[in-house]
Amino acid sequence: METTERIYPLPATTDDPRFTYGLLADVARLLARHGYDMPTDGRDLLELQGALFGFLYALPGDVPGQ
Repeated sequence: METTERIYPLPATTDDPRFTYGLLADVARLLARHGYDMPTDGRDLLELQGALFGFLYALPGDVPGQ
């Protein structure tokens, strides 16, 4: 299998219009469609939002070369 360069994480930004509550809601619904309980508690949603942010964005110094 051929390996490629990773795309994620992206450099962190303070203003990415794609990172919205709508994205969070879409991911929550996707989890439910795949048989997971729908996250509705504020703490669960906060953790899910943090996990998404951690996957999508790297803080300065987290990824070599960035």
